[in-house]
This record gives sequence, structure tokens and C-alpha cells, in this order.
Amino acid sequence: MTSVKQVQITFDCAQPERVARFWCEVLGYVVPPPPEGFATWDDYTRSLPPEKQDAGFVCGDPTGAGPRMYFQRVPEGKVAKNRVHLDVRVGTGLVGEERLAALEAECARLVALGAVRDRVLLADEENESCINMRDIEGNEFCLD
Repeated sequence: MTSVKQVQITFDCAQPERVARFWCEVLGYVVPPPPEGFATWDDYTRSLPPEKQDAGFVCGDPTGAGPRMYFQRVPEGKVAKNRVHLDVRVGTGLVGEERLAALEAECARLVALGAVRDRVLLADEENESCINMRDIEGNEFCLD
């Protein structure tokens, strides 16, 4: 039996580059260099047939530890809650008010980038506090 060595997270979206650049800011990811033979991603995009232009974009963890993220253009908009979402782990190891303060600070940073705050789920007997949010195209994610 083989084991999976890598995983890629794929987002369906209307504007792949815009959403990818948002997630680069959220996660500290980077856009890789354009394909060989092209000085910029714009040069590469212009070389494609019109129907393929702006159809996808990619970003990744500069350390190589995190998963690659791929953003693909789809014709339909988001109409229902995500079945899978990202938990952005900003409060790991923190509890109580210290955790909530870290979550709130990151929430403020992401709202300035275009994210939308949905609600705060306060700690209970089983779970620590988290903040439910949406990215710039309405995809749900949590600050955890």
C-alpha cells in the first residue's frame, strides 16, 4: 500500500488570481515563478488561447511544508455552505482571553484584506474559541 506524500487544495472561484493572492496574504504563501520562457505570469497568460486565460492560478508555502493551493475558474457562483473548509491556526496553544485576543487581531487583519467576519464561537467544555469567516468570494473558513 502506498501512502500519500502531498496534497493540493483546490478552490472553485470566479477570479482565480484575485482569490489566490488573498490566500497568499492570509497564509504567508507565495506565487511561484512563471513558467520557463516567460518573464511574468501576465506574459504567460497572454500566450494562452482566450478561453484558457485567467482560468487558474497557484500559490504555495515558501517552506514547502504546507499544501499547494490551486484556484480554478468555474462558471457558477457559490450557492451553498462549503462541505470542506480551511482552519487557519492562529490560536494554537493559547486559551481563554489570550486566544480570543489573537483571533480578534488576525480577524481584523483579514477583514482589511476583504474577508468577512461571520461569528465568534466562544469556548465551551469541549472546544476553544474560534471565529467563522468568509474569504473574498464567500468561501467559509475558521480562525482557530
